[in-house]
Amino acid sequence: TAFVWSVRRELWENRSIWMAPVVLAGLVLLGFAASSHVLLDRWRGFAALGEAGLRAVAFKPFGLAASAILLTGWIVGVFYAADALHGERRDRSILFWKSMPVSDLVTVLAKAAIPLVVLPLVSVALALATQAIMLLVGGVVLAANGFPASTLWALLPWVQATLVMVYGMAVHALWFAPIFAWLLLVSAWARRAPLLWAFLPFFAALAVEAIAFGTRHVAALLRFRLTGAMANAFEADAMREAIVEIGQLDPVRFLSTPGLWVGLAFAAACLMAAAWLRRHREPL
Repeated sequence: TAFVWSVRRELWENRSIWMAPVVLAGLVLLGFAASSHVLLDRWRGFAALGEAGLRAVAFKPFGLAASAILLTGWIVGVFYAADALHGERRDRSILFWKSMPVSDLVTVLAKAAIPLVVLPLVSVALALATQAIMLLVGGVVLAANGFPASTLWALLPWVQATLVMVYGMAVHALWFAPIFAWLLLVSAWARRAPLLWAFLPFFAALAVEAIAFGTRHVAALLRFRLTGAMANAFEADAMREAIVEIGQLDPVRFLSTPGLWVGLAFAAACLMAAAWLRRHREPL
């Protein structure tokens, strides 16, 4: 279909979509291998504390690795969305693509699918592959120092942790939809520096509110949009505790949060406006 081919076109033209997370995954593996002796020393120190202590030591590098890769995916998505529609106007490739039998709305939706669907899937796949290699390396290191090689696999709830990771990426994709839709809208509108124009209104609003009224409502709204998914999609304190079990998820509360649906409505309006602008804005 036209939508699928439009998504494939974005992947062909923007290799950073998958290259940046892959490079970071490689660096994470190098760092894990280089610090294996430090982790082993900690493992010996916490062994006296029993299973709880070992689990805390074992989970930390795997959790940090996954978090770094997933965060990189979102950052790549921000830069991609800010340039997605502006770039084709800047290099005038829009003239060629407008000659194709693909509507402006389909094109915009395909571009929105990159940060909201493709990048999360790529990031999760890379995070799982990285954790699998780390598990193998960790097992070899433990076996070489007198510990059972299967200790890491038996100690942590890997299946549940994987489901939690997929769930987390899904809820963040829904929660961040208005952010990426806004970036696409600004990308379709701005003549230059779309990333600057995307963030400048919010910085200006923060400054005006603080100077004129001495309040921080805008800051609270921005913080809610950035961290609200963690606060509403999980039962535990997701900003402080490790989330590795199904029982810590709260999809009912997340789906009943008004901020989710208001954000999705805003995202839909931004995407429709971006499609209209793409149809009427001239090449740069």
